[in-house]
Amino acid sequence: MRLADATWTDVRDADVDVAFVPVGSTEQHGPHAPLGTDTLDAVAVAEAGAAAYEAAESAGDPDAGDDATAAGRVAVTPPIPVGVAEEHRAFDGTMWVSPETFRAYVREAAESLPGHGIDRVVFVNGHGGNVEALAEVARRFSRDDAHGGYAVAFTWFDAVGEHAGDMGHAGPLETALLRATNPDLVREDRIEEAREGAADRWGEWVSGVNLAHDSDAFTDNGVVGDPAAGDAERGEALLDLASDALAELAEAVVDRESA
Repeated sequence: MRLADATWTDVRDADVDVAFVPVGSTEQHGPHAPLGTDTLDAVAVAEAGAAAYEAAESAGDPDAGDDATAAGRVAVTPPIPVGVAEEHRAFDGTMWVSPETFRAYVREAAESLPGHGIDRVVFVNGHGGNVEALAEVARRFSRDDAHGGYAVAFTWFDAVGEHAGDMGHAGPLETALLRATNPDLVREDRIEEAREGAADRWGEWVSGVNLAHDSDAFTDNGVVGDPAAGDAERGEALLDLASDALAELAEAVVDRESA
């Protein structure tokens, strides 16, 4: 159930187990991919994960009919499209907020849900810069005895098995998932340009420390990795892996009694 498309009576009458909150970013993704890549990918994984969870729950319920998923066992909230992304500030169009503002906004948005009986939350993240802040949000949400809710943060590109090592930025994984889910937004005529200006890895590392605080210090066009290595077929595989992992996580979150 997409929360933004539902009426309040739909939500009242639904049997919601868990909310998925997609969290992304509005930041550069090279010359070939849109600024909203992280948000688009997070939404795609959240919706596919919701379908996977609901299908699994229906399969395990002998009394469930053909309309079992209509009850909306997962509420997919509107995405949070601006995150912790100041590292891309040199590239036009990038937006960001401070980690403090981000944590407060995301946590307070999620805290709207327990009052409606939705006290299990998974933040479905698509941006590496959000990871640390979201982990803290999930902990604080879970430790709040006022509502008794429980939350965790899930980052889709950490849950794709052997593909995870190819993450980069605007590279093979993000480009592949876009090609599978939002192909019209990939500027295919700029793939070679993206490859030519790309860096091989994220950052400038010495003694295990990244010396580069901002991405323009090590990539000319904002790309890390080879976007040509991410076709739509790979994107479908990534979506299946991430959505299955999210559905499995959601089951554990729903079954958990407390923090």
